[in-house]
Amino acid sequence: NMNFLPGIWWSVPLLLIWATPPVTSSWWYMGAVGSSRVMCDNVPGLVSRQRQLCRRHPEAMLSIGRGVAAWTAECQHQFRRHRWDCNALERGQRLLGRVLLRSSRESAFVHAISSAGVVFAITRACSQGELKSCSCDPKKKGSAKDSKGHFDWGGCSDNIDYGIKFARAFVDAKERKGKDARALMNLHNNRAGRKAVKRFLKQECKCHGVSGSCTLRTCWLAMADFRKTGDYLWKKYNGAIQVVMNQDGTGFTVANKKFKKPTKNDLVYFESSPDYCIRDRDVGSLGTAGRVCNQTSRGMDSCEVMCCGRGYDTSRVSRMTKCECKFHWCCAVRCQDCLEVVDIHTCKAPKSAGWISRT
Repeated sequence: NMNFLPGIWWSVPLLLIWATPPVTSSWWYMGAVGSSRVMCDNVPGLVSRQRQLCRRHPEAMLSIGRGVAAWTAECQHQFRRHRWDCNALERGQRLLGRVLLRSSRESAFVHAISSAGVVFAITRACSQGELKSCSCDPKKKGSAKDSKGHFDWGGCSDNIDYGIKFARAFVDAKERKGKDARALMNLHNNRAGRKAVKRFLKQECKCHGVSGSCTLRTCWLAMADFRKTGDYLWKKYNGAIQVVMNQDGTGFTVANKKFKKPTKNDLVYFESSPDYCIRDRDVGSLGTAGRVCNQTSRGMDSCEVMCCGRGYDTSRVSRMTKCECKFHWCCAVRCQDCLEVVDIHTCKAPKSAGWISRT
Protein backbone atom coordinates (compact mmCIF):
# COMPACT_ATOMS: atom_id res chain seq x y z
CA ASN A 1 0.00 0.00 0.00
CA MET A 2 2.94 2.36 0.48
CA ASN A 3 4.66 2.08 -2.87
CA PHE A 4 3.23 5.14 -4.61
CA LEU A 5 3.09 8.41 -2.78
CA PRO A 6 2.47 12.01 -3.74
CA GLY A 7 5.38 14.06 -5.02
CA ILE A 8 8.35 13.37 -2.81
CA TRP A 9 6.74 10.28 -1.31
CA TRP A 10 7.37 8.12 -4.36
CA SER A 11 10.93 7.51 -3.18
CA VAL A 12 10.34 7.05 0.55
CA PRO A 13 8.95 3.47 0.27
CA LEU A 14 12.36 2.27 -0.87
CA LEU A 15 13.38 2.78 2.75
CA LEU A 16 10.30 1.10 4.09
CA ILE A 17 9.08 -1.68 1.85
CA TRP A 18 11.51 -2.57 -0.87
CA ALA A 19 14.16 -3.29 1.77
CA THR A 20 12.04 -6.46 2.33
CA PRO A 21 12.18 -7.01 6.13
CA PRO A 22 9.20 -5.67 8.08
CA VAL A 23 9.44 -2.58 10.25
CA THR A 24 9.47 -4.82 13.31
CA SER A 25 12.69 -6.47 12.22
CA SER A 26 15.21 -5.15 14.76
CA TRP A 27 18.29 -6.16 12.78
CA TRP A 28 17.13 -4.21 9.76
CA TYR A 29 16.29 -1.23 11.96
CA MET A 30 19.79 -1.19 13.40
CA GLY A 31 21.34 -1.68 9.99
CA ALA A 32 19.28 1.12 8.49
CA VAL A 33 20.17 3.53 11.27
CA GLY A 34 23.82 2.53 11.17
CA SER A 35 24.21 3.16 7.46
CA SER A 36 21.89 6.13 7.13
CA ARG A 37 24.11 7.96 4.64
CA VAL A 38 24.19 4.97 2.28
CA MET A 39 20.48 4.37 2.74
CA CYS A 40 19.45 8.00 2.21
CA ASP A 41 21.81 8.60 -0.71
CA ASN A 42 20.36 5.63 -2.59
CA VAL A 43 16.74 6.71 -2.46
CA PRO A 44 15.91 8.28 -5.84
CA GLY A 45 13.82 11.43 -5.99
CA LEU A 46 14.78 13.06 -2.70
CA VAL A 47 15.90 16.68 -2.87
CA SER A 48 18.99 17.71 -0.90
CA ARG A 49 17.01 18.98 2.11
CA GLN A 50 15.20 15.66 2.37
CA ARG A 51 18.45 13.71 2.20
CA GLN A 52 19.84 15.84 5.01
CA LEU A 53 16.80 15.11 7.18
CA CYS A 54 16.96 11.42 6.27
CA ARG A 55 20.63 11.18 7.35
CA ARG A 56 20.03 13.16 10.52
CA HIS A 57 16.88 11.26 11.53
CA PRO A 58 17.04 7.78 9.94
CA GLU A 59 14.75 6.35 12.61
CA ALA A 60 12.10 8.87 11.57
CA MET A 61 11.88 7.18 8.17
CA LEU A 62 10.38 4.13 9.88
CA SER A 63 7.78 6.35 11.53
CA ILE A 64 7.01 7.94 8.18
CA GLY A 65 6.38 4.43 6.85
CA ARG A 66 3.68 3.96 9.47
CA GLY A 67 2.25 7.33 8.50
CA VAL A 68 2.12 6.23 4.87
CA ALA A 69 0.18 3.12 5.86
CA ALA A 70 -2.23 5.21 7.94
CA TRP A 71 -3.03 7.81 5.30
CA THR A 72 -3.26 5.21 2.50
CA ALA A 73 -5.85 3.23 4.45
CA GLU A 74 -7.73 6.42 5.33
CA CYS A 75 -7.75 7.64 1.73
CA GLN A 76 -9.16 4.29 0.58
CA HIS A 77 -11.78 4.38 3.34
CA GLN A 78 -12.99 7.87 2.44
CA PHE A 79 -13.20 7.12 -1.30
CA ARG A 80 -14.57 3.58 -0.96
CA ARG A 81 -17.93 4.52 -2.52
CA HIS A 82 -16.54 6.70 -5.30
CA ARG A 83 -15.45 6.03 -8.87
CA TRP A 84 -11.90 6.99 -7.95
CA ASP A 85 -11.29 4.87 -4.86
CA CYS A 86 -7.64 5.71 -4.04
CA ASN A 87 -6.72 2.09 -4.82
CA ALA A 88 -4.39 3.24 -7.57
CA LEU A 89 -1.91 3.11 -4.71
CA GLU A 90 -1.82 -0.66 -4.93
CA ARG A 91 -3.40 -1.59 -8.25
CA GLY A 92 -1.54 0.59 -10.73
CA GLN A 93 2.08 1.56 -10.29
CA ARG A 94 2.07 4.97 -11.92
CA LEU A 95 -1.60 5.82 -11.65
CA LEU A 96 -1.46 7.84 -8.45
CA GLY A 97 1.38 9.85 -9.96
CA ARG A 98 -0.89 10.67 -12.90
CA VAL A 99 -3.63 11.79 -10.54
CA LEU A 100 -1.18 14.04 -8.72
CA LEU A 101 0.13 15.61 -11.91
CA ARG A 102 -3.34 17.06 -12.28
CA SER A 103 -4.31 19.88 -9.97
CA SER A 104 -7.66 18.31 -9.10
CA ARG A 105 -9.71 17.81 -5.94
CA GLU A 106 -8.31 14.30 -5.61
CA SER A 107 -4.75 15.60 -5.75
CA ALA A 108 -5.63 18.21 -3.11
CA PHE A 109 -7.04 15.55 -0.78
CA VAL A 110 -4.07 13.19 -1.21
CA HIS A 111 -1.56 15.94 -0.43
CA ALA A 112 -3.53 16.96 2.66
CA ILE A 113 -4.11 13.44 4.03
CA SER A 114 -0.52 12.34 3.36
CA SER A 115 0.87 15.42 5.11
CA ALA A 116 -1.49 14.74 8.02
CA GLY A 117 -0.37 11.11 8.15
CA VAL A 118 3.25 12.13 8.60
CA VAL A 119 2.38 14.61 11.36
CA PHE A 120 0.40 11.91 13.15
CA ALA A 121 3.13 9.28 12.84
CA ILE A 122 6.03 11.50 13.88
CA THR A 123 4.08 12.90 16.84
CA ARG A 124 3.13 9.40 17.97
CA ALA A 125 6.75 8.25 17.65
CA CYS A 126 7.88 11.17 19.85
CA SER A 127 5.44 10.18 22.60
CA GLN A 128 6.51 6.54 22.44
CA GLY A 129 10.19 7.40 22.78
CA GLU A 130 11.13 6.08 19.34
CA LEU A 131 12.95 9.22 18.13
CA LYS A 132 16.14 10.70 19.59
CA SER A 133 15.21 14.22 18.55
CA CYS A 134 11.95 14.58 20.48
CA SER A 135 9.87 13.30 23.38
CA CYS A 136 6.66 14.36 25.12
CA ASP A 137 5.62 18.00 24.79
CA PRO A 138 8.10 19.87 27.06
CA LYS A 139 5.77 22.86 27.39
CA LYS A 140 3.09 20.90 29.25
CA LYS A 141 4.55 21.14 32.74
CA GLY A 142 3.42 22.59 36.05
CA SER A 143 -0.13 23.66 36.89
CA ALA A 144 -2.87 25.07 34.69
CA LYS A 145 -6.57 25.89 34.78
CA ASP A 146 -9.55 25.02 32.61
CA SER A 147 -13.35 25.29 32.87
CA LYS A 148 -13.38 22.55 35.54
CA GLY A 149 -10.77 24.18 37.74
CA HIS A 150 -7.06 23.67 38.40
CA PHE A 151 -5.05 20.66 37.29
CA ASP A 152 -1.44 19.51 36.98
CA TRP A 153 0.15 18.64 33.68
CA GLY A 154 1.35 15.05 33.82
CA GLY A 155 1.63 11.92 31.76
CA CYS A 156 2.92 12.41 28.22
CA SER A 157 1.34 15.13 26.11
CA ASP A 158 1.65 14.52 22.38
CA ASN A 159 4.32 16.81 20.94
CA ILE A 160 2.20 17.94 18.00
CA ASP A 161 4.32 21.04 17.35
CA TYR A 162 7.39 18.89 16.71
CA GLY A 163 5.38 16.58 14.42
CA ILE A 164 4.15 19.56 12.41
CA LYS A 165 7.62 21.10 12.24
CA PHE A 166 9.23 17.87 11.01
CA ALA A 167 6.47 17.17 8.49
CA ARG A 168 6.65 20.72 7.14
CA ALA A 169 10.42 20.48 6.68
CA PHE A 170 10.34 17.07 5.00
CA VAL A 171 7.09 17.09 3.02
CA ASP A 172 7.30 20.67 1.78
CA ALA A 173 10.99 20.55 0.82
CA LYS A 174 10.43 19.58 -2.81
CA GLU A 175 7.54 21.98 -3.35
CA ARG A 176 9.63 24.86 -2.04
CA LYS A 177 12.06 24.37 -4.92
CA GLY A 178 9.31 25.27 -7.37
CA LYS A 179 7.52 28.59 -7.73
CA ASP A 180 4.76 27.46 -10.08
CA ALA A 181 1.05 27.27 -9.42
CA ARG A 182 1.03 23.55 -8.61
CA ALA A 183 3.77 23.98 -6.00
CA LEU A 184 1.77 26.74 -4.29
CA MET A 185 -1.36 24.58 -4.40
CA ASN A 186 0.47 21.60 -2.90
CA LEU A 187 2.01 23.71 -0.14
CA HIS A 188 -1.42 25.09 0.75
CA ASN A 189 -3.01 21.63 0.91
CA ASN A 190 -0.05 20.16 2.81
CA ARG A 191 -0.52 22.85 5.46
CA ALA A 192 -4.28 22.23 5.62
CA GLY A 193 -3.54 18.57 6.35
CA ARG A 194 -1.09 19.41 9.13
CA LYS A 195 -3.56 21.82 10.72
CA ALA A 196 -6.29 19.18 10.61
CA VAL A 197 -4.34 16.86 12.94
CA LYS A 198 -3.80 19.62 15.51
CA ARG A 199 -7.49 20.52 15.33
CA PHE A 200 -8.38 17.26 17.09
CA LEU A 201 -5.81 17.42 19.87
CA LYS A 202 -7.84 16.83 23.04
CA GLN A 203 -7.21 17.12 26.76
CA GLU A 204 -7.47 13.91 28.74
CA CYS A 205 -7.40 13.78 32.53
CA LYS A 206 -7.13 11.31 35.36
CA CYS A 207 -8.75 11.99 38.73
CA HIS A 208 -6.97 11.53 42.07
CA GLY A 209 -8.78 11.73 45.37
CA VAL A 210 -11.01 9.86 47.78
CA SER A 211 -13.16 7.30 45.90
CA GLY A 212 -11.99 8.66 42.59
CA SER A 213 -13.22 12.20 43.23
CA CYS A 214 -11.70 14.90 41.08
CA THR A 215 -10.29 17.07 43.83
CA LEU A 216 -6.94 16.56 42.10
CA ARG A 217 -6.49 16.06 38.37
CA THR A 218 -3.56 15.18 36.17
CA CYS A 219 -4.04 16.03 32.50
CA TRP A 220 -2.24 15.68 29.19
CA LEU A 221 -2.94 16.42 25.51
CA ALA A 222 -3.49 13.54 23.11
CA MET A 223 -4.21 13.25 19.41
CA ALA A 224 -7.60 11.85 18.45
CA ASP A 225 -7.92 8.75 16.27
CA PHE A 226 -6.71 9.44 12.71
CA ARG A 227 -10.25 8.74 11.42
CA LYS A 228 -11.34 12.14 12.80
CA THR A 229 -8.71 13.84 10.66
CA GLY A 230 -9.79 11.78 7.66
CA ASP A 231 -13.47 12.63 8.14
CA TYR A 232 -12.64 16.32 8.50
CA LEU A 233 -10.48 16.40 5.37
CA TRP A 234 -13.19 14.49 3.51
CA LYS A 235 -15.61 17.33 4.26
CA LYS A 236 -12.96 19.76 3.06
CA TYR A 237 -12.58 17.70 -0.14
CA ASN A 238 -16.31 17.97 -0.81
CA GLY A 239 -16.14 21.72 -0.18
CA ALA A 240 -12.82 22.28 -1.96
CA ILE A 241 -12.53 25.66 -3.67
CA GLN A 242 -11.43 26.08 -7.27
CA VAL A 243 -8.84 28.84 -7.58
CA VAL A 244 -6.67 30.62 -10.13
CA MET A 245 -3.30 32.25 -9.61
CA ASN A 246 -3.37 35.96 -8.89
CA GLN A 247 -1.65 38.33 -11.30
CA ASP A 248 1.66 38.57 -9.46
CA GLY A 249 1.89 34.78 -9.02
CA THR A 250 2.15 34.85 -5.23
CA GLY A 251 -1.23 33.40 -4.27
CA PHE A 252 -4.75 32.45 -5.29
CA THR A 253 -8.06 34.06 -6.06
CA VAL A 254 -11.32 32.17 -6.39
CA ALA A 255 -12.16 31.02 -9.91
CA ASN A 256 -15.83 31.83 -9.32
CA LYS A 257 -16.51 35.12 -7.56
CA LYS A 258 -19.67 33.64 -6.01
CA PHE A 259 -17.55 31.47 -3.72
CA LYS A 260 -15.76 32.58 -0.58
CA LYS A 261 -12.03 33.11 -0.44
CA PRO A 262 -10.28 29.93 0.80
CA THR A 263 -8.97 29.91 4.35
CA LYS A 264 -5.84 28.08 5.50
CA ASN A 265 -8.08 25.15 6.48
CA ASP A 266 -9.69 24.75 3.05
CA LEU A 267 -8.48 22.55 0.21
CA VAL A 268 -7.87 24.25 -3.13
CA TYR A 269 -7.58 22.97 -6.70
CA PHE A 270 -7.12 24.35 -10.22
CA GLU A 271 -8.48 21.69 -12.58
CA SER A 272 -11.84 19.94 -12.75
CA SER A 273 -11.67 16.19 -12.10
CA PRO A 274 -12.12 13.63 -14.86
CA ASP A 275 -15.13 11.34 -14.48
CA TYR A 276 -12.92 8.25 -13.79
CA CYS A 277 -15.42 6.06 -15.70
CA ILE A 278 -12.92 4.35 -18.01
CA ARG A 279 -9.34 3.17 -17.78
CA ASP A 280 -7.20 6.14 -18.75
CA ARG A 281 -3.49 6.23 -17.94
CA ASP A 282 -3.15 9.95 -18.58
CA VAL A 283 -5.51 10.90 -15.78
CA GLY A 284 -4.68 7.97 -13.47
CA SER A 285 -8.06 6.30 -13.84
CA LEU A 286 -8.59 2.55 -13.39
CA GLY A 287 -12.19 2.91 -14.52
CA THR A 288 -15.16 1.35 -12.73
CA ALA A 289 -15.47 -1.93 -14.65
CA GLY A 290 -15.89 -4.73 -12.12
CA ARG A 291 -16.53 -2.39 -9.18
CA VAL A 292 -19.25 -3.45 -6.76
CA CYS A 293 -22.21 -1.06 -6.78
CA ASN A 294 -25.27 -0.61 -4.56
CA GLN A 295 -28.51 -1.25 -6.42
CA THR A 296 -30.67 0.46 -3.78
CA SER A 297 -28.48 3.54 -3.23
CA ARG A 298 -29.04 6.94 -4.78
CA GLY A 299 -25.57 8.17 -3.90
CA MET A 300 -22.15 7.95 -5.52
CA ASP A 301 -22.03 4.18 -4.91
CA SER A 302 -25.30 3.56 -6.78
CA CYS A 303 -25.12 1.30 -9.81
CA GLU A 304 -26.32 4.15 -12.02
CA VAL A 305 -23.56 6.52 -10.94
CA MET A 306 -20.75 4.03 -10.29
CA CYS A 307 -21.27 2.23 -13.60
CA CYS A 308 -21.52 5.44 -15.63
CA GLY A 309 -24.69 4.27 -17.38
CA ARG A 310 -23.08 1.09 -18.76
CA GLY A 311 -25.23 -1.24 -16.68
CA TYR A 312 -24.16 -3.95 -14.28
CA ASP A 313 -23.97 -7.71 -13.86
CA THR A 314 -25.59 -9.55 -10.97
CA SER A 315 -24.23 -12.72 -9.40
CA ARG A 316 -25.70 -14.69 -6.51
CA VAL A 317 -23.21 -15.72 -3.85
CA SER A 318 -23.39 -17.54 -0.52
CA ARG A 319 -21.56 -16.28 2.51
CA MET A 320 -21.36 -16.96 6.24
CA THR A 321 -22.60 -14.27 8.60
CA LYS A 322 -23.14 -13.91 12.34
CA CYS A 323 -26.82 -14.12 13.29
CA GLU A 324 -29.19 -14.66 16.22
CA CYS A 325 -26.75 -12.88 18.52
CA LYS A 326 -27.68 -12.94 22.20
CA PHE A 327 -26.22 -11.16 25.20
CA HIS A 328 -25.27 -13.46 28.07
CA TRP A 329 -24.75 -12.18 31.61
CA CYS A 330 -21.98 -11.26 32.18
CA CYS A 331 -20.49 -10.19 29.73
CA ALA A 332 -20.48 -11.96 26.38
CA VAL A 333 -22.34 -11.88 23.09
CA ARG A 334 -22.80 -15.27 21.42
CA CYS A 335 -23.88 -15.66 17.82
CA GLN A 336 -24.81 -18.43 15.42
CA ASP A 337 -23.12 -18.88 12.06
CA CYS A 338 -25.70 -18.49 9.32
CA LEU A 339 -25.45 -19.03 5.59
CA GLU A 340 -27.06 -16.27 3.56
CA VAL A 341 -27.48 -15.87 -0.18
CA VAL A 342 -26.99 -12.36 -1.53
CA ASP A 343 -26.91 -10.65 -4.91
CA ILE A 344 -23.67 -8.85 -5.79
CA HIS A 345 -23.84 -6.19 -8.49
CA THR A 346 -20.72 -5.27 -10.46
CA CYS A 347 -20.29 -2.65 -13.17
CA LYS A 348 -20.06 -3.78 -16.78
CA ALA A 349 -16.95 -2.94 -18.73
CA PRO A 350 -17.18 -0.52 -21.68
CA LYS A 351 -17.18 -2.10 -25.12
CA SER A 352 -13.52 -1.16 -25.49
CA ALA A 353 -12.08 -2.17 -22.13
CA GLY A 354 -8.40 -1.49 -22.82
CA TRP A 355 -6.30 1.41 -21.58
CA ILE A 356 -6.83 4.81 -23.12
CA SER A 357 -3.71 6.90 -23.45
CA ARG A 358 -3.43 10.20 -25.26
CA THR A 359 0.33 10.11 -25.53
